[in-house]
Amino acid sequence: MSAVPTIDLAQATEPKTLQAIDAACRDHGFFLLRGHGIDTQIQQMWAQADAFFNQPRAAKLSVGRTATQPLGYYDRELTKQKRDLKEVFDFTLPSKPVNQWPDTPAQFKPALEDFYAACSDLAETTLALVFKALADSIGEAAVTNLALPQGDTKTSNARLNYYPVSDPLSADEQQKTTALGDMALHHHTDPGVLTLLLQDNTGGLQTQSTADGWIDVPPQPGTVVVNLGDAMQVWTNDHYKAAVHRVTPMRGKARYSTPYFLNPRADAILEPLPALGFTKPRYRAFSWKEYITHRIDDNFADLGAEDTQISHYRLSA
Repeated sequence: MSAVPTIDLAQATEPKTLQAIDAACRDHGFFLLRGHGIDTQIQQMWAQADAFFNQPRAAKLSVGRTATQPLGYYDRELTKQKRDLKEVFDFTLPSKPVNQWPDTPAQFKPALEDFYAACSDLAETTLALVFKALADSIGEAAVTNLALPQGDTKTSNARLNYYPVSDPLSADEQQKTTALGDMALHHHTDPGVLTLLLQDNTGGLQTQSTADGWIDVPPQPGTVVVNLGDAMQVWTNDHYKAAVHRVTPMRGKARYSTPYFLNPRADAILEPLPALGFTKPRYRAFSWKEYITHRIDDNFADLGAEDTQISHYRLSA
């Protein structure tokens, strides 16, 4: 299989398939899923994402993010203290009142509600598959019967991404905020457990392979991209890698993508899992709530320091 393998869910537990997942998760943290069964929800989501981002800017700003409201529309997010060339709309479990829903498009909320539910189910299936691959690779057959951590739809969230070819901010706004960096989305890891990502056919997504440096994650019709997050790297004591990834600038054509971020429970403590037999933990225990709060704050404004990372919780040798 390729460096970024494509996994058919119908054959996901075959030894060769589990070995491919394990190898990818150790090297860069990405693989693709085929046979996921959520094509209808994905098509509805794409239609609403296109309709939302093509509205007048004033309509999008009516549900704009603020320092105290992390959900809704935003067009000046920072990664690694650099402004990304993108617009986003963030939402969580659609029934939660913390969401900001625009008045238009009319089918926006219902379509995203269906999409969120479908991704929540698929994310749990995918998490079980990742743990199965890990258990097989380290010889811990009993792991599948233990109480391994799960994600939580109430703390998880999703995002509509739009990557334009030029800066969406006016000249005056550009003078008042952080300058654009050299990437549409700068290199980073996702903070949670794992991410399900839908991308259009434009391309530009790259991941950092331990073996090969930056490699492309090319679009494949009918697949869902999976990448691991920081919580998974901590839980597996560095056996699996939180995917370092970026998006290169758009050249003549805008790009759409939509990630669903499977996150831990609100009261979760992140630490290497004793169930996996790790005798020398590489991280001290820390709370998910503390970690995600720092990450959200770092993305909203330049706090004058390096973004919070799991390396800050690493134990000395």
